[in-house]
Amino acid sequence: MQKLAPAEFPIHDLIRERWSPRAFADKPVPPDVLRSLFEAARWAPSSNNEQPWAYLVATKDDKENFAKTLGVLVEFNVNWAKNAPVLALAVAKLTFSKNNAPNRNAPYDLGAASAFLTVEAASRGIFVHQMAGFDPQKARQAFEIPADWDTFAALALGYPGDPESLPQALKDREVAPRTRKPLSEFVMTGQWGHTAPFLSK
Repeated sequence: MQKLAPAEFPIHDLIRERWSPRAFADKPVPPDVLRSLFEAARWAPSSNNEQPWAYLVATKDDKENFAKTLGVLVEFNVNWAKNAPVLALAVAKLTFSKNNAPNRNAPYDLGAASAFLTVEAASRGIFVHQMAGFDPQKARQAFEIPADWDTFAALALGYPGDPESLPQALKDREVAPRTRKPLSEFVMTGQWGHTAPFLSK
């Protein structure tokens, strides 16, 4: 299933094609492909080249760790994420390694790494659904995450499946048109709320 973004201005096809499905095909992601996805994340930019990200990854054939990852998700997400071939937790180190000073950019840098991963995935026909619906404390306990690291997102990865496999409420969301705020609401110049002049057509 394809859901191209109805972009108002030209953007790369990989960005138009990327979206977050909940229906996943019963098809594993090969290890070499997974390696390339995380290689893309590896080359994301970060403050002071700290690279403060880590991913806890479980494939469906690793039943123990897959179940552990499902166990930290909220029930709503478990209902569909259990069908994805790969689950992951995206974790960031909150202090700089060189001096233990707080790294306020760590979540931003982790987001950049995950964005690189999703675009690389899209280039290979793989889709990533990122989730805020999980319990960070359960994640910390289940995976023994150190105190100076925090989990910011859960990810489900895989090839898109049939929306008919979802319950009706989720199916409706799966096939609904994609929407976004207009650029005029978030691209500003000079002062807050002042739309950037280059947006005038």
